[in-house]
Amino acid sequence: MRYHSPRHADRGSGTVIGMFLIFVILVLAATLLESGNSMRASSHATDVAQQAARAGADKLDLGALRDDATLRIDPVAAQAAAQAYLRQVGETGTVQATPTGVTVTVTVTRSRVLLPLVGIKTITVTSTATATPLLS
Repeated sequence: MRYHSPRHADRGSGTVIGMFLIFVILVLAATLLESGNSMRASSHATDVAQQAARAGADKLDLGALRDDATLRIDPVAAQAAAQAYLRQVGETGTVQATPTGVTVTVTVTRSRVLLPLVGIKTITVTSTATATPLLS
């Protein structure tokens, strides 16, 4: 009868398990990095859309305000102000201005961190915000 010692029975199974665990940890780290990158892009798009809409909503129709105290937006000036803000921060978007509100939709494209290794190079996020004029 032959006795097999435990050290001879090891055929590299520990190495395989170790490599698998390292792979799982790397995938989880990559997912965390890419999720953070996506959240930053989304937050940036929302912030830019909100600020551009506010910039547009600040452009009041002063004639209407003086004549009969009607609070409304000058749509042409509002659209120009919102577009100017978008240019200032280096983003693009669409602006719709009416006498009652300004709506801005911004599309932001950012580079991915690790996913280019598998062919996914960018993330595109769209955000829309609306602002209305208020008297303080």
